[in-house]
Amino acid sequence: MLEMMPVPLEFLRGVLGVLCVFFAHMAGRGVVAVRTGRGKLSRLYAWILRAVVCAAALIFRHPVDLVVMALWGLAAMAFAAGLWVASRPRKDEDLTSVIFPGGS
Repeated sequence: MLEMMPVPLEFLRGVLGVLCVFFAHMAGRGVVAVRTGRGKLSRLYAWILRAVVCAAALIFRHPVDLVVMALWGLAAMAFAAGLWVASRPRKDEDLTSVIFPGGS
């Protein structure tokens, strides 16, 4: 019978750290969406809750070390980047002349 090796806890901490950074970015985007009326407050709370739970799970059975502090810092920067990206929406290009050349 094939024996399954357990997943190392350090790998799981890394996965939780990546998820924490992603959820923080989405929370930042959610703040802008709620402010502009394009998003729901409950969705923003869900992103914040996910980020906080992942950030707290990083120190479950481990002390706060350099890796955890770096991931929390990355999550804070990802939150700020999410705010910045969502507050500056891209302008749609008018590609009519490219798609239909020679038209008026």
